[in-house]
Amino acid sequence: MRFSYSEILSFVSKKEVYDMIVVEGVVGVGKSSLMRILGKEGYEEFEEPVVDNPVLDKFYYDRARYAFPLQVFFLNKRFEHIKQAKDVSRAVMDRSIYGDAIFARMLNLSGEMSNEEFAIYTELLQNMLEHVHVPKLMIYLEISVDEAMRRIEKRGRDYELIVEREYWQKLNDEYREYFDNYTLSPILKINVDNLDFENNEEDRRVILKQIHEKLDELK
Repeated sequence: MRFSYSEILSFVSKKEVYDMIVVEGVVGVGKSSLMRILGKEGYEEFEEPVVDNPVLDKFYYDRARYAFPLQVFFLNKRFEHIKQAKDVSRAVMDRSIYGDAIFARMLNLSGEMSNEEFAIYTELLQNMLEHVHVPKLMIYLEISVDEAMRRIEKRGRDYELIVEREYWQKLNDEYREYFDNYTLSPILKINVDNLDFENNEEDRRVILKQIHEKLDELK
């Protein structure tokens, strides 16, 4: 079915800028780790709802059955989070409603979410985005598929380990396409293939320096 990311994001109002940093990237890239690092810098954290998610593990074992309810669950939680975060000074989000359509589009293209389900999802997303404004900064953590898979394996979540490489490749391709065309807000792209900012202090300084320089540039 006809769909474009720019069309979806056009529903977001640009009349106001939220005091918010959003961290985006594929599974395993280190979004939650960077969110927590920024949390120590005084940002209020809004974490992606993966721990108390009743559908996530089921999805990886039967994607066609659970693709639609999982996306609706995430979309609802991300809308709830952005309503809370918009009133916070210096918020940081691990994923957000702005990039929610990436997974849904991929699942629709693969046939794991039907056109009817995707149409319902898209209409719901549009209705929500009409009540959302732009973030102060979008951070996109770039990574190769092989490195993302290495980190996923190291993390050791059973339901992620069963997923074939082709799925992660398609997801990475969708992310790259989305952020190659992202114009909603200022964006900072950081390749993290050779950065371990979670465990290496020097790498942490490198990534924080880039973020601080970008924020100073936006003042």
